[in-house]
Amino acid sequence: MFPPQDIDTAQPRTQKVQYVYSPQHLANSEPNKFTENDLKNGKISVNLGPQHPSTHGVLRLEVLTDGEFITDIAPHIGYLHRCFEKHCEKLNYAQIIPYIDRMDYVSAMNSEHVYAMAVEKMLGITDQIPKRVEYIRVLVAELNRLASHFVALGTYGVDIGATTPFLWLMRDREHILRLLEWLTGARMLYNYIWIGGLYYDLPVGFEEKCKEFLDYLTPKIKETENLMINNKIFIARTANVGVISLELAVNYALTGAIMRASGLKMDLRKKDAYSVYSEIDFDVPVGVGAMGKQGDCWDRTWVRLQECYESIKILHQCIEKLLKEHKRTPDFNPQSAIPKKIRPEKQFLYFRGETPKGELGFFLESDGKSDIPLRCKVRSPCFVNLSVLPAISKGVLFSDLIAIIGSLDFVMGEVDR
Repeated sequence: MFPPQDIDTAQPRTQKVQYVYSPQHLANSEPNKFTENDLKNGKISVNLGPQHPSTHGVLRLEVLTDGEFITDIAPHIGYLHRCFEKHCEKLNYAQIIPYIDRMDYVSAMNSEHVYAMAVEKMLGITDQIPKRVEYIRVLVAELNRLASHFVALGTYGVDIGATTPFLWLMRDREHILRLLEWLTGARMLYNYIWIGGLYYDLPVGFEEKCKEFLDYLTPKIKETENLMINNKIFIARTANVGVISLELAVNYALTGAIMRASGLKMDLRKKDAYSVYSEIDFDVPVGVGAMGKQGDCWDRTWVRLQECYESIKILHQCIEKLLKEHKRTPDFNPQSAIPKKIRPEKQFLYFRGETPKGELGFFLESDGKSDIPLRCKVRSPCFVNLSVLPAISKGVLFSDLIAIIGSLDFVMGEVDR
């Protein structure tokens, strides 16, 4: 509650108001990690965030510095308090989907896709999902993957000091958001992929518009690559900075582009081959240390950009399948496989999928009697990937810390869940 109860808000504006925080306020405040013993020999404790733009959300970093060099760092993440997992204990399985949209709100379709498949596996209806539904799911998920990577690459350019790539990528991301808004009626939080199906079929002409957009997009990404990734200044700011070795990445259970930049060719779309990804041809780019050391900030950025090319390749194949093999028919019902009652048998289940940030997993527990889960625990790739920040930030320059933060590509809505 703010202002505190012991403040008299009725005092005249001309009178100086004495703000006195009660012991309860002090008890609820988050303590700093570093003590007086740490602040010896000229060391300084600096707060970065939670309002700082480069923290990519409400993240507070308590940084211990020795001059311009970082000695230690302590992330404080409890500033959003979405309480997603607790909400799930009061909602039925279908009602949870809009809340999932608000975890990684930059790639809501990907999160919906993983959750829907998790519940479908609990119900044992995975084989009943129509092929057209599966290809539409992959189509919208890959569109959202592109939009997410555009945010990651664009904002990273701004963090480092390049504004033009941000404007270009936000322009192209806007085309994707308009396509998804045409499909769902929502700009970012869609509630489109449902358990057992979809909210609605694709609008007439959607596939053709997507193909037209992809033909426009491919040279634009190449243009951004030449301007940003291969730029001499960008290379100087990111090469050999924030290096994550393969051993470190495995020990911290990192996933997604961060793990692949460190050299492990690990993509759940290939490894687990869920949905129709087993029928689609695409590659998994990995970092090789082309401009510096393998697993540095440049490698992570390069891998994300290469994944944009692969997503375009996947989208072309999905569009071809939808136009030729799994055509629109007058009697097609995207909700035909949705159960009338979503009530799984008593069981524990963990299901995972590849989102733009990495491995998103849902641990679900059902009692077999209710349509409300007993437990819904999320394995957040943003939370796990953020945990490596202290390990790779010690001894670097303060300016390099900003480059490292942006290269991890996290969204705080998924971290503080």
